[in-house]
Amino acid sequence: MESLKEKTAKGLFWGGLSNGAQQLLNLVFGVFLARLLSTEDYGMVGMLTIFSLVASSLQEGGFISALNRKPEVSHKDYNAVFWACSLFSLSIYLLLFLCAPLIADFYGEPRLVPLSRYIFLGFFITSLGIAPRALLFRNMKVREQSIVSFVSLLLSGLVGVTMAACGFAYWGIATQTLVYVSLFTGLTYYYAKWHPTFHFDFTPVREMFGFSSKLIVTNIFIIINTNVFSVILGRLYSPQVVGNYTQANKWNYMGWSLINNMLQGIAQPVFAKTDNEKERQKNIFRKLLRFTAFVSFPLMLGLALVAKEFIVILLGEKWLESARLLQLLCVMGAFYPVSNLFSNLLISRGHSAIYMWCNIVLCLVQLLAVVFSAPYGMETMIMVYVAITIAWILVWHYFVYQEIRIRLWEVVKDVSPYLAITIVLILVAHWLAMGIDNIYLQFGAKVVFVAVSYCLTLWLLHSTIFREAIGFLRHKPLS
Repeated sequence: MESLKEKTAKGLFWGGLSNGAQQLLNLVFGVFLARLLSTEDYGMVGMLTIFSLVASSLQEGGFISALNRKPEVSHKDYNAVFWACSLFSLSIYLLLFLCAPLIADFYGEPRLVPLSRYIFLGFFITSLGIAPRALLFRNMKVREQSIVSFVSLLLSGLVGVTMAACGFAYWGIATQTLVYVSLFTGLTYYYAKWHPTFHFDFTPVREMFGFSSKLIVTNIFIIINTNVFSVILGRLYSPQVVGNYTQANKWNYMGWSLINNMLQGIAQPVFAKTDNEKERQKNIFRKLLRFTAFVSFPLMLGLALVAKEFIVILLGEKWLESARLLQLLCVMGAFYPVSNLFSNLLISRGHSAIYMWCNIVLCLVQLLAVVFSAPYGMETMIMVYVAITIAWILVWHYFVYQEIRIRLWEVVKDVSPYLAITIVLILVAHWLAMGIDNIYLQFGAKVVFVAVSYCLTLWLLHSTIFREAIGFLRHKPLS
């Protein structure tokens, strides 16, 4: 049997490899789609994103985390979750199908009626795979989950690009999403080696509902909060403006989700397995915190550094307006995985109520801030939103401190070296590249300087996390 440390290391390795490969594919497909489609095409899909995500959160029901926390799980538990999620999702889809004209009227865009009914099929398909996903998650089958995600993304991306090239416009993006969730669900069943049975006993669902219901509410507020700009901009501005924001937010999400998803596959299971060992759990948390800072700050702040060159080179001049928005969002993206690590610990310890109320208050504060800052322009709205998100880490820390007694100075000690080194290197890189006129050379110079200097600095400073990561990669068998 593998030790918990070995499972964690292997989970991080496969999570990092998988998410890195997926983001590379997203980059390639995203470039093709951005060049083939217009800002309006992205805006059409972007206006519907919040509805799909809220519906998906409802159908998942927080049961993946709830099943992870149970000391013992049987087929009866997974089967109950399957039927509960599937039947509920079917009901929600039928409701959204009927509400499609109201959504179109809200935006003043009649083309959204057939598009929304088509896109919303995706969340019902996803609900069919929640039970086997929970099984893979609980058993830390990160390698299997990585293969599922990669294959689904590759094949669905090819479908989306092909349809866009054939002139299907935003229908190509919508179909790409449906192909992805269909493949993901089917492959999840293949690797989980599990299937539902026609036995309807919802007792396990009722037992888990007290915990999972709070996660449902929380996820809905998070989704509303993270997509509030698409709704407000869609209401106040044209689809082109929504498209620019959607494009910027897409690349920001791809960046921070690379780190977040890598940690998500192991954080909750590892914390759950050390629930009765607070000192050990604190040490694990601090190590994961250092690893998060080690990866997140250079990746996301580095993306902010090259945002203009990145957008123009890959997507073309027509998307230049999204570059400034991407820079602002990347600052938030650098801290988002840190914030999620705190919340994952609270969930693993069963504090779904604290997790829920923290997110509800955060969402309300940010929503009010966005509404009041709207008259000052979109960039001001985003800056206020970003500042509140970063400051809220202090609130998360307060509750995590109650659990594992990690002090604020310990958190600062763990993350500040990586933040300070990154900021200094980015400022130097910006100054050095100012004299370069060629946009390709400027992009390359910034990336190479920051990457090489960052690794060299950590090596000279004898960074434990950096040396452990290098050592693990040197001796890691791909099995």
